[in-house]
Amino acid sequence: MILLDGKAAAQKILDGLKEQAAALSKRPRLAIVVVGKDPVVDTFISQKKKAADGIGVDMRVYPFPTEITTNELRKRIAEIVHEKRNTGVIIQLPLPPHINKQYILNAIPAEKDPDVLSGRAIGNFAVGKSPVMPPVAGAIQKLFEEYKIDYRAKSIAIVGAGALVGRPVALWLMTEGVGFTLITENTAYPEAALREADIVISGIGKPRSITEDQIKKGAIIIDAGTSESAGEIVGDVDADSVSAKASVLTPVPGGIGPLTVAILFKNLMTLAQA
Repeated sequence: MILLDGKAAAQKILDGLKEQAAALSKRPRLAIVVVGKDPVVDTFISQKKKAADGIGVDMRVYPFPTEITTNELRKRIAEIVHEKRNTGVIIQLPLPPHINKQYILNAIPAEKDPDVLSGRAIGNFAVGKSPVMPPVAGAIQKLFEEYKIDYRAKSIAIVGAGALVGRPVALWLMTEGVGFTLITENTAYPEAALREADIVISGIGKPRSITEDQIKKGAIIIDAGTSESAGEIVGDVDADSVSAKASVLTPVPGGIGPLTVAILFKNLMTLAQA
């Protein structure tokens, strides 16, 4: 089995962004809105901070308490968006259950949305008018390019339809005319769909939920799910189990994650130069 390490490809992207950032008259800044405390979120923030420092981009975190209301958070985000210093603004997911997530995401205008999560940004991407790609979709595309995986000629199963992985990956494949099966909790016979897939892309955030008996021999497994289990960051795939059957696997951490961060900053730089 081959492990697809995303770190090297991510570093290539970041090295190029460092040159672009140095050539800009105004240093870009990424604003990150965080609601509540979560150890997985803290890991994501530290990864972004390391990348920002490495390429010469400012990063500012705006923390808010878990109990903040949807309306108050939307009001505060409007203020953050209108700060001229903030080139891009992202909402760190997940948000507390009482927050209207899409209403909050829609507070980010497309021209300041490197995560491509607002309704307008998603719509622009879906119709081919976006200058940037959703980071996870961009990361998977880049990984396929780096390792010369011809995904267009294979059957693909996407596990989960979440805002960060399943939905943007599905939109990306649709824009390329690539067929796929979307597996959600409402899918009839999900086990059969999963076992028939040449490529499995998962982003459900359920630790080690995909095992050897659920995939076909030689399958390419793209693990884009991240969660905490027993104090460590793990993916959706039980790597020890599937390693005897899969031909390719992205590790967690170190696979899709670093590339997703790199694509996020690539998007930020594109928006800064627009």
